[in-house]
Amino acid sequence: MLHISKKKICIVTGTRAEYGLFYPLLKRLENNATFDLQIVATGMHLSPEFGMTYQEIEEDGFDIKEKVEMLLSSDTGVGISKSIGIGMLSFADVFERLKPDLLIVLGDRFEIFAAVLSAFIAKIPIAHLHGGELTEGVIDDALRHSITKMSCFHFTSTEKYRKRVIQLGESPDRVFNVGAIGLDNINETELLQKEELENRIYFKFNGKTALVTFHPVTLENNSSEKQFKELLYALEEIKELKIIFTKPNADTDGRVIIELINEYGKSNPGKAISFSSMGRLNYLSAMKYVELVIGNSSSGIIEFPSFGKPTVNIGERQRGRIKAESVIDCGPVKDDIKAAIKKALSDDFRGSCEEMKNPYGNGGASEKIVNILKDKLSGPINLKKAFFDIKKFSLDEMKADKIENRGDVNAAERYIHC
Repeated sequence: MLHISKKKICIVTGTRAEYGLFYPLLKRLENNATFDLQIVATGMHLSPEFGMTYQEIEEDGFDIKEKVEMLLSSDTGVGISKSIGIGMLSFADVFERLKPDLLIVLGDRFEIFAAVLSAFIAKIPIAHLHGGELTEGVIDDALRHSITKMSCFHFTSTEKYRKRVIQLGESPDRVFNVGAIGLDNINETELLQKEELENRIYFKFNGKTALVTFHPVTLENNSSEKQFKELLYALEEIKELKIIFTKPNADTDGRVIIELINEYGKSNPGKAISFSSMGRLNYLSAMKYVELVIGNSSSGIIEFPSFGKPTVNIGERQRGRIKAESVIDCGPVKDDIKAAIKKALSDDFRGSCEEMKNPYGNGGASEKIVNILKDKLSGPINLKKAFFDIKKFSLDEMKADKIENRGDVNAAERYIHC
């Protein structure tokens, strides 16, 4: 009897949000006889300050193969640079022990950049989720595109992002638009009843409630404290609004936001509650019962529109992302934020959100990824990549793209020569 060895698939996760997005893919890989799943936890997962969220991974029934300590107790540029260096040293040893056939990563954080660079040098093929996107206000933008260039396979969340990855020189036959993987969680998770969620988080949804997540804008100097205070000033003037804060990630200047959240919670015990990590199920369930999401998190842009509710997106962090019509952009100043929240709470706007389409798809990404990987890993992977010149796009592809997006039949010829 011919024995076919399983392909070892390593997934590195460094944050609670990233793990939540990965969850449906992890389940499918674990249950597929073709693959041997290797989970590596790093970054915030191993930090007491951020909730030791590796425990949530284990509570969900997954086996963590390796834990990589790399996060220094610092949110300065120097501290994060040193964390990347520590991470690279550690991942080099981890990959030597695990010897994965493929590394799968998601997004753009510095922990993932460290893992990818180590894997790239070790000649381990890499698959990247959510490439081609733009977040012009943060260093993640450059990290994401760098990860794209080191990866062999790409799973994007929209067709526009697929074309951008190809524009970066990646071959079209290795770039797949599968939609946003986070939507699988919404479709496949049995969310908690309101009373059960209230008992779990010790919070009553007995009024209008907002889920608030605000991360530092890392390409701006010392703006986090000022911008977040402007948000708090706006929230203070909307008396009827209760607030669930989820604290920011381990980014530059993140701790000043955490301190402000803690102070606000102490001063407003009946109005606000905060979490370092709500957990995947609690967070998704909270999305079901809040009236809106406020802040600058990607979840408000990508996942929350699927609930048919409004998002108030503050400032520059998410500038460049494709957004649903349910997303209200505003400046990081009190009056702009307050006006955007008032609009989001209005009956007319809330009613219009119910029928809005999420540009990131309807789910099913994880199943598509597994099927593509089964095909692509059935033979050897060529790590030698030629730079794909966009001029080699077929005229038919260009015409189809331009007709779909601008109705310009003749634009294809101009596009080829731009």
